[in-house]
Amino acid sequence: MLNAAVGRAARTPISPRQATGLLLYRNYLAYRRAWYIFLSGFLEPVLYLFSIGVGVGALITGFEFNGETIPYAEFVAPGMLAASAMNGTIMDATFNFFFKLKYNRLFDQMLATPLSTMDIARGELSWSLLRGGIYATAFLVIMVAMDLVSSWWALLVVPASLLIGLAFGGVCMALTTFMRSWQDFEYITLATMPMFLFSATFFPVTAFPVGLRWVVECTPLYRGVVLCRELTTGALSWGSAVSVVYLVAMGLIGLVVVRRRLDKLLLT
Repeated sequence: MLNAAVGRAARTPISPRQATGLLLYRNYLAYRRAWYIFLSGFLEPVLYLFSIGVGVGALITGFEFNGETIPYAEFVAPGMLAASAMNGTIMDATFNFFFKLKYNRLFDQMLATPLSTMDIARGELSWSLLRGGIYATAFLVIMVAMDLVSSWWALLVVPASLLIGLAFGGVCMALTTFMRSWQDFEYITLATMPMFLFSATFFPVTAFPVGLRWVVECTPLYRGVVLCRELTTGALSWGSAVSVVYLVAMGLIGLVVVRRRLDKLLLT
């Protein structure tokens, strides 16, 4: 009777919402005693804000953005917030995801339950979004305390940061399934560092030549930086809608690739 009950439970399907909740709870249990790890990706943008946004900002009057001149610190802060959301998502979508996939074989164990590869992909991406959202929310509080927010539209910065996390989390998880060793993660750094420095984070994109400007405007961090800057300054434009569609599409495409790659790696 016990074996029959266990067999019925193992065959009982669970909803996507239940599966995502289970994976979020599992990751919470794994991290609750190591909360200090979360600080690693959050402190770097904060330090940049104080050193460059405030320090260099004392030497620069400001930049024009969507027809309005704003102080330099107010220009840089949304870029740092977007970078904070990116950092928080990438940590779990790359290194931690790779460890679970290749080393402790956690996903193989999960597939022995009613969970599917799509459940795993969705749950891991949701956890990455949660971490990035926490970073962005804390950073927004710092911006408000420093009087770097000039519009009530800034309340939408947290959902915007989740879109940034969706884009980077989906794509980075997809790329991680192709990684063979820890050394391959140098490619992730090689891609994210230039985006952090040149995606209109510290200076307007108009400083670039036209050809290079088009390349920068196609990067996900640029779309996230512009979206956050438009929300915190209230200088909204049609570019806001373009950024939202771009980030959502990028994240969903990445999620589909992750599911297919997990099917290939774990089910064949």
